[in-house]
Amino acid sequence: MTQEVFEVLYHVLWETVHVYFEHREQGHDVGNSSFLYPFLGKGEQRLEEVVREVQGSMLQKVEEVNSMRAAVAETEAGAISEIAAAVAERLARGGKLIVFGNGGSATDANDLVADCVAPPPGMQPIPAVSLSAEPANITAIANDIGSEAIFTRQLIAHARPEDDVAVGISTSGGSANILHALAEARKRGLLTVGIVGYDGGRIVGERLADHAVVVRSDYIPRIQEVQASVYHVLLRLIEDLREEG
Repeated sequence: MTQEVFEVLYHVLWETVHVYFEHREQGHDVGNSSFLYPFLGKGEQRLEEVVREVQGSMLQKVEEVNSMRAAVAETEAGAISEIAAAVAERLARGGKLIVFGNGGSATDANDLVADCVAPPPGMQPIPAVSLSAEPANITAIANDIGSEAIFTRQLIAHARPEDDVAVGISTSGGSANILHALAEARKRGLLTVGIVGYDGGRIVGERLADHAVVVRSDYIPRIQEVQASVYHVLLRLIEDLREEG
């Protein structure tokens, strides 16, 4: 939960910094057009009202992400429970998680794997690897073969057929390298899981994942914040199932 709070805070902070950039005087001579473009001119801008607006915007963003978490809890609880049970079964057979994503989702993939291999006190480690963690691998494959292959080629090297779990994290559900990796994982008998945004994109539309959790939003920061909540809940459920087993 602490990590999720930090994620919301740094997204809000970044968005807020941009507001102040947009409301500072730019030092241009805009002449008679100053009333149309006040923040391009040389006059000092009063920020008291901006501060009040920013404070309101911060509260609105927190309310948005909490509302989205509640919506996902209501609509995706069954899918998350099914994923936990399926993953726990694979782990019991000696499997591991193979996780991948692009951009901010790469950070989430790395965070998920870090929580697996170095879990909080009271939780058992889970064998896991992030295909988004090694710049040398990613850049070599992208340069020599193409960016669409960066996860597929690594997955082929790491995958243990019939035992491992491939987890693709994507806000759009349509990134080519994620789609290719999930398709390859399915060919090799891995359990495939998608944690996606928007309407699930091609991952859901083409049924490339055996199980998928969809955060239904079109705003990437909010999607990623809720996706973090999803995989933290998922890890806790897996822990509970392993203890029962």
